[in-house]
Amino acid sequence: MTPTAQLASPPRSAGTVRSAPSPRSSSGTATRAAPPCVLDGFLSPMGPMHVAASVQGLCGVWFEGQRHMPELQTWPRLNPDDPDHARANAHLTAVKKQLSEYFSGRRAAFDLTLDCRRGTAFQQSVWRALLCIESGATETYGGLAQRLGQAKAVRAIGAAVGRNPISIVVPCHRVWGANGALTGYAGGLDRKAALLKLEGVL
Repeated sequence: MTPTAQLASPPRSAGTVRSAPSPRSSSGTATRAAPPCVLDGFLSPMGPMHVAASVQGLCGVWFEGQRHMPELQTWPRLNPDDPDHARANAHLTAVKKQLSEYFSGRRAAFDLTLDCRRGTAFQQSVWRALLCIESGATETYGGLAQRLGQAKAVRAIGAAVGRNPISIVVPCHRVWGANGALTGYAGGLDRKAALLKLEGVL
């Protein structure tokens, strides 16, 4: 499948989400501190959302009250006088425009830059695999594990899917249970069903 987005060292695609590099700690895992960012809200047809971006790219899209949403009030903010503020804000402008197009049925693939540095290397590998699930398609957790060559790591992969910080753009809503059950969506199963209906799956 042609990925609708990209995280790190990816193939080219028509709908592209590029990613900032992940800084490494001495242990070889990605650092978890939030980057200095700008925050904004977005009112979707499925409820209020929060979006966050650093100078390097989009680092968060969450539905209000969804599980695993970070405490954004603790994140460092870019000063409006900082030249990086305008660059980070441009990422927010882009994602809000493209989300509007997505919810109105005028966009299936996103063209954005992602900053997923808060995730571990394993989490980022899972999020990269999610990006290969095109609009109109779905995958099971077991199938995702097979894609990653880690068939015995289904539970760990499911946990990483649930920790995806960039809802919709990184399409964790396209993953469901082996029996076709709509399981495990941090934004709520009603929203998962609505998103899949919007994409023509249900």
